[in-house]
Amino acid sequence: MRIADLGEFPLIHRLERIVASDQDHADVLIGPGDDVAVLDVQGDNLLLATIDIQVEGIHFLPQLITPEQLGRRALAINLSDIAAMGGQPTFALVSLALPLDTEVDWVERLYRGMRTEADQYGVAIVGGNMTRSPAPISIDVALLGRVQREHLLTRSGAQPGDQVLVTGQLGDAAAGLQLAQHPHLPLSAADHGALLMRYLTPTPRVREGRRIAQAQCATAMIDLSDGLSSDIGHICERSRVGVRIRAAQVPIAPAVQHVARLTGVQPWHLALSGGDDYELCCTAPARAVPELMRSIKQETGTPLTVIGEILPSTAGRWLVLPDGQELALEEGGWEHFRNRQA
Repeated sequence: MRIADLGEFPLIHRLERIVASDQDHADVLIGPGDDVAVLDVQGDNLLLATIDIQVEGIHFLPQLITPEQLGRRALAINLSDIAAMGGQPTFALVSLALPLDTEVDWVERLYRGMRTEADQYGVAIVGGNMTRSPAPISIDVALLGRVQREHLLTRSGAQPGDQVLVTGQLGDAAAGLQLAQHPHLPLSAADHGALLMRYLTPTPRVREGRRIAQAQCATAMIDLSDGLSSDIGHICERSRVGVRIRAAQVPIAPAVQHVARLTGVQPWHLALSGGDDYELCCTAPARAVPELMRSIKQETGTPLTVIGEILPSTAGRWLVLPDGQELALEEGGWEHFRNRQA
């Protein structure tokens, strides 16, 4: 069997079984299977550890992104994972695999971009490694963080009756990718530039994640890296619940709706299946939602929007279209080993 036949998540589950005994260690609170490991270091704070890679031709195309933007992106996607746990990022290590003809100036500019992103969130880049690569460039960032024990949020706490909320707007990155692939689509220069930047250099919601966790009313949280339809499925799986998402309530910018019309897809499809938004999706009891929305908006400037509700697991997972039609919610986001394009 090839990994292309198996797929990313079944492969992860098979590997989890191989290292299952490592999770029995008393200090491992959350191990493989989540984007972030949670480790008990016997203090007021828990240690968070995550790692993510950017591979040329899969995650980025050099002709579309500057080295500075790539450096920012490589760190931002890890920052987003820490944000989804309600944590504060602290230290990063960087490994590079580079072809011999890579320009030194390109590498320095990459690091300047990472430094710019790191400085925004109080992260120190403390080491790493590099090696020769026979073909594509690879940038692998490991990030550590911390979170107070009582503020840790995971994917496993959602309860039937909870409402589902997202930060910001969805579909921006998917629309930006469409513009990168079809640069002559008729769109204003301002909208074109804004959407392209949302794809190339996402904004990790670190402040928002910490504030949501500190409010101590959210029950689960995840960052939206692979697409809402896929990522909300991880909450459903870990929490053993169902969900109903209402497409008409998903916050989608007018520019994204315009790109959707130009490319012949529904705006909600970009929002649910596009991926790379790196917004946060959380669940919370209905009674706590109005105050949570108000406080997050007031403290961070970022809106929280209710887009659905958590159901019992036996009720299934559903998408309600704007016309009221209800469809089974399919996991249509990005999956490595099956998706082929950057």
